[in-house]
Amino acid sequence: MLYIHILNTFSCFASRFITESDDRVDSNQLCYCPSIIANRWLAVRLEMVGNLIILFAALFAVLGRETMNAGLVGLSVSYALQITQTLNWLVRMTSDVETNIVAVERIKEYGETKQEAAWELPNSTLPRDWPEQGMVEFRDFQVRYREGLDLVLRGISFTVNGGEKVGIVGRTGAGKSSLTLALFRIIESAGGSIIIDGQDIAQLGLHALRSRLTIIPQDPVLFSGTLRINLDPFNAHSDDDIWKALEHAHLKSFVKGLTAGINHEVTEGGENLSVGQRQLVCLARALLRKTKVLILDEATAAVDLETDDLIQRTIRTEFKDCTVLTIAHRLNTIMDSDKVIVLDKGQITEFASPSELLQSKNSAFYSMAKDAGLV
Repeated sequence: MLYIHILNTFSCFASRFITESDDRVDSNQLCYCPSIIANRWLAVRLEMVGNLIILFAALFAVLGRETMNAGLVGLSVSYALQITQTLNWLVRMTSDVETNIVAVERIKEYGETKQEAAWELPNSTLPRDWPEQGMVEFRDFQVRYREGLDLVLRGISFTVNGGEKVGIVGRTGAGKSSLTLALFRIIESAGGSIIIDGQDIAQLGLHALRSRLTIIPQDPVLFSGTLRINLDPFNAHSDDDIWKALEHAHLKSFVKGLTAGINHEVTEGGENLSVGQRQLVCLARALLRKTKVLILDEATAAVDLETDDLIQRTIRTEFKDCTVLTIAHRLNTIMDSDKVIVLDKGQITEFASPSELLQSKNSAFYSMAKDAGLV
């Protein structure tokens, strides 16, 4: 019986090995077969060119036999017979060099790319609980995407008090997303400064800055791995905290219905989740971090109205004591904000409460609200 059991076990492993081997060979052949076809296509045409050269060499030798000596004819025909092999080798070597030189080009490009600022500053005196209030102040702030280009933000100045909810609106190209990139120092200042709770962010290490701010982006970012890793990549929170965040993000029932729960495997980019579910996962991640400054970069632009309503309701309750900067795609999401910033061509044209701006029918915000059918 033991012998039979060992045979069955071995047979099972052998069968799984053969299946996996066949799958890997099939996967390799999917790439190798087009390569072989391309090589044969090239070889046939190169040999055709070589044979044509041999034909013309022999033809010219026959036609010019009266004026050409035998040694010259033999030399031309013998070299023509070698042209096929030489031509094949020349074209293949050229293709190999062109393919492999890409690595050199990439190394050269990376070597010449300007590096970001220091990730950590060894002599930093930043308080552990910074920012405490979440006060954000822009002082004559300017930014451009690259040296030599025009300014994207042209000296904007405004102050957001701790705990305020501020909506940022504007036409396409007004500079809304550039403002978000500047807060995280994805693009560096070309003039002016950003002060958060008395600290100039240009004087901070990038890790210290970015770890104290939270963003829910327009395009939800998920990585291959478990749902838990996507929510808490540094394993800084307990399972109870994660389940609480999922509950506030209205994902608890969905995750409970999964076989593996929070250990459910997420494919690359979160392809096995819907767009709305991916956005709610990003919301749960923000709830776990719970920093004093939250940025919403058109976070609900790609989701349906029901999911949009869930996200907005959670933000109003769970982040009521935090400073929230919302780049709005739908104006109805910022109508209850404390203030609204209207950007145009990199400058602030209006900065007041929504009700105050709607009272003036000449305001740009009123015009946008009218286009959206809100007034």
